[in-house]
Amino acid sequence: MPGTAISAPEVTHVSKHGLWLLRDDEELFLPFEQFPWFRKATIEQITHVEAPGPDHLYWPELDIDLAVESIRHPEAFPLISHG
Repeated sequence: MPGTAISAPEVTHVSKHGLWLLRDDEELFLPFEQFPWFRKATIEQITHVEAPGPDHLYWPELDIDLAVESIRHPEAFPLISHG
């Protein structure tokens, strides 16, 4: 029996404030203030994002793993790196 189909995640926009990511039918915003690891990354590094699982995103060039829930509700995940 086939698993749930998920679309490949796609970064749709990058600004000085953060990046927008389209995942299936949901658009997520990752502000640099809360996700500082992306602030100095190149566009190529930011746009190379993979979805190893339905609730998991991975940026291989940056070695960043994020749970989708941590993007939706960053206040529930108070650990912030000062990158």
